[in-house]
Amino acid sequence: MEQQTFETIIEPKNKIFDLNLKELWKYRDLIRLFVKRNFISQYKQTVLGPAWAVIQPLLTTVIFTLIFGNIAGLAPGGVNSFVYYLCGTVFWQYFASCLTMVSHTFTGNANIFGKVYFPRMVLPVSTVLTNLISLAIQFGFFLVAWGIFLFIPGYEMHPGWEIVLLPLLLLEMALLALGCGIIISALTTKYRDLAMLVSFGVQLWMYATPVAYSAAMFQGGRWDFIYWCNPTCPIIETIRYAFLGPAAAQFRPGMWGISWITTFVILFIGVLLFSRVEKTFMDTV
Repeated sequence: MEQQTFETIIEPKNKIFDLNLKELWKYRDLIRLFVKRNFISQYKQTVLGPAWAVIQPLLTTVIFTLIFGNIAGLAPGGVNSFVYYLCGTVFWQYFASCLTMVSHTFTGNANIFGKVYFPRMVLPVSTVLTNLISLAIQFGFFLVAWGIFLFIPGYEMHPGWEIVLLPLLLLEMALLALGCGIIISALTTKYRDLAMLVSFGVQLWMYATPVAYSAAMFQGGRWDFIYWCNPTCPIIETIRYAFLGPAAAQFRPGMWGISWITTFVILFIGVLLFSRVEKTFMDTV
C-alpha cells in the first residue's frame, strides 16, 4: 500500500513567542490585496478621493501655523513656519493613522477571522503599507512646498546628508506604530474601553512630541533627557533637521539609538501579545 505524504500539517502553537515570518512571506499576495482593498475603501464614494490625503495635512498645517507659529510664536526663527509645521504634520499623521487603524485589527475584522485562516499579522502589516501610499502623496506635496521656500532668500533652511536616513526613520516609525497598535489591539479584545481612548491618547502623544513646537524649548533643562526618551521625538526632530537644517531642529544620534531600542522592545511585546491573543480572541470578541 502506497504511503501518503502530507504537505500541510496543522498543529497547535504553544510557543511563547510564535512568529512565523516565513508563513507571512508566503501570504504576500494576500497582503497586496488587502493594501489595495484598504486604499480603495478609504476613499470610495468620496468626491475628492485621494486629494483628501493632501487636504488633511494642509488644513492642520494652516491651523498650526496660525495658532502655534504666528500667535504663540512657538516656531523657530529663520525657518518658514508653514514648511516647518508641514514637515512635522505629514510624518506624524502617518504614525497616528497606522497606530489608530492597527489598534482595531481584532475588533474590526472579527468577521473575516472567523471564516478563513491566514496569518493574522497580515492585516496589521497591510494597514501600515496602505498608509505608505497616503504618505507618498503627502510627502510629494511637502517636497513641492519645501522646494519653493528653499530658494526664497530670508530663510535659513539648509538640508544635510541626514536626508539619506529617511528610509530608516520611516521604517522605525512604521515598526513603532505597528508595535503600539498590536498591543492595543490585543488588549481591546478583553478591555473594550481602550478602543475609546486610542484617538485621545494619540492626540496627547502628539503634544508630547515636537510637532506643534520645537524640541529646543527643553534644551538645557532638567526635562530635556526625559522628553527625548519619547521614541517619536528623535524621529520627527531628525526628519526636520535633515530637510530644514539646524535652525529648525536638532540631531542627536545617541537619543535616536535609544529610540530604536524602545521601538524594538515595544514591537517585541506587541508581537508576543498578538501571537497569544490570536489563538483565543474569537471566544472574547
